[in-house]
Amino acid sequence: MSTPPPPSLRFAFEARVACDPPLRIGRGEREEVWFTPITGGTVEGPRLRGKVLPHGGDWSVSRANGTELDARYLLQADDGAVIDIRNRGFWVSTPEVEARADAGEPVEETEFYYRTSAQFQTDAPQHEWLTRTVVVGLARPEPGFVCIRFHELA
Repeated sequence: MSTPPPPSLRFAFEARVACDPPLRIGRGEREEVWFTPITGGTVEGPRLRGKVLPHGGDWSVSRANGTELDARYLLQADDGAVIDIRNRGFWVSTPEVEARADAGEPVEETEFYYRTSAQFQTDAPQHEWLTRTVVVGLARPEPGFVCIRFHELA
């Protein structure tokens, strides 16, 4: 039996997701639940272009060792097709880096771990590839935005 090739990533698109300030929901002394409303944004790349619709948000659970993310929102491709995205992942950093990011200061992507895995739904034939492809995201915070570079896993 032959050895399969190692996996590789192919850049598909970047989503610049505009967000309102997070709302603390609360939950217990060892974790906090937050909701971050998604208010719009852009999608640019070789495989998909369009916009982020102002519907949805990110429910996150913050614990001492990091934050678990669960975002669900809508994209609209330039051709008008609507695409549902559920994007789950993790933000892990030191308290110092998190404080700088929260203050809107620039932080280097090597200073934190911000990774996601996305699943998509659409009935648009031209975007059906999204519904049958493993897609991972490399994210970074920017003031008022979360920017996610989505890559297809080959």
